[in-house]
Amino acid sequence: MAEHRSGCPINLSVEVLGDRWSLVVIRDIMFGNRRHFRELLTGSEEGIASNILADRLHRLVARGLVSRSPDPAHRQKVVYSLTEPAIQLVPVMAHLGAWGRRHLPVTRELAVRAELLERGGPELWERFMDELREQHLGTPRPPGTESVFARLRAAYEAELARE
Repeated sequence: MAEHRSGCPINLSVEVLGDRWSLVVIRDIMFGNRRHFRELLTGSEEGIASNILADRLHRLVARGLVSRSPDPAHRQKVVYSLTEPAIQLVPVMAHLGAWGRRHLPVTRELAVRAELLERGGPELWERFMDELREQHLGTPRPPGTESVFARLRAAYEAELARE
């Protein structure tokens, strides 16, 4: 049996990211800064099962989208980090969020970050990717740049408070 259905870049991307949970796990690490298994499990808006989460994290690590390392603060925990290929999914996530906002029955509090990313466009995405590189890869971002993560979180929390 062939390893891949075809060499089409869309097919290959769907083979890696097209299951029900992989992009949701990446989203939670990317936008929720959930870096431990328990945070990903309990913070999942969609209610992912622990065995499914373990499987997806294993797959994402094997595919090179997420790395796994011992947590220096707690010997029995591991920290999950985005790798460069996952960080480069920010524009894809922004486009998916924008499409979902336009065509699906989203809730305001869960759509506000997608709206900010859409309005901010490629410049904001680049700044967010720089911030993710700093958080996950240890690459310092340009000094004096606003935290996109904090801006997205503040907008989300403001919508929650409004509810």
